[in-house]
Amino acid sequence: MKISVITLNYNGKSDTLACLNSLRSVKKQDWEVSSIVVDNASTDRSLPAIKSEFPEVTVLANKENLGFAGGNNVGVRHALKDGADFLFLLNNDTVVSPTALIELVTAALAEKKGGIFGPKIYFAKGAETHPERYKPGELGKVICYAGGRLDWDNVLAFHRGVDEVDVGQYDESVKTAFVSGCAMLVRREVFETVGLFDSRLYLYYEDVDLSVRARKKGYEVLYVPSSRIWHKNAGSSGGTGSDLHVYYMTRNRLIIGMRYAPWKSKLALMREALVVLMQGSSTQKQAVGDFLRKQYGKQGTMWVWKIPNINLAGFWKKKK
Repeated sequence: MKISVITLNYNGKSDTLACLNSLRSVKKQDWEVSSIVVDNASTDRSLPAIKSEFPEVTVLANKENLGFAGGNNVGVRHALKDGADFLFLLNNDTVVSPTALIELVTAALAEKKGGIFGPKIYFAKGAETHPERYKPGELGKVICYAGGRLDWDNVLAFHRGVDEVDVGQYDESVKTAFVSGCAMLVRREVFETVGLFDSRLYLYYEDVDLSVRARKKGYEVLYVPSSRIWHKNAGSSGGTGSDLHVYYMTRNRLIIGMRYAPWKSKLALMREALVVLMQGSSTQKQAVGDFLRKQYGKQGTMWVWKIPNINLAGFWKKKK
């Protein structure tokens, strides 16, 4: 059996080297495991460092930044062509436990209907969203992902257990709505059946989209808590709340909502988009404007709909 580990790098030299170092300690059975690093046109001399310290790793260098979706697709195509039975997509700002891979693959071999499998993900020690809330001994044990939930009424995706200290409350393997793109083991047939990541999304919601497409084709999506990794969280996108994060989360939520949500939710989402066009930040306005103009993929030059800010408080309430 052949397994390809795919890691995307964009100006994340130190994180990527740490991730690859942790992969060297991963336990495996009589499987052929290979590592692929896809570089999204980094300028921090990542490539020479990776090639020097990890000569066994296959490095694929993109001439431009293709985003999470496009960059990972380069690695997925290579792995499929190389005959991989399973593909383990892993963020570069993660560190894996020695048993992370063997637990995922064991679950996959036992669950024949399973198509996508995700580990329990912790925030790396000190990278918690609110580190001041926790005792010193709890740092590194705070959950980032313990399964995914999708609220189609409000078109929102949630990580189950996020910000909770792990005391065993999510130690049962269960079917889940989506697996986080931070770390997912995917059976090759899933990509062959439903296609690769949607490159039009570029960054964020690609994991939700792939999981939904897989489930629609009859594959189960499973959370495997015995497999564990630690994540530094949103390092390459500037972090939660950055303009980059706000833009892609705003635009791609609209794309995903209009693609999968029920009609009532779609109407509410468009009403919300109108409010954003009138009252949102310039980044939010560009995101909504690009969605309406079907400007997908990488964020283009700032182009904001010139609509004056209007106080819409109570605008949608029925007049008595």
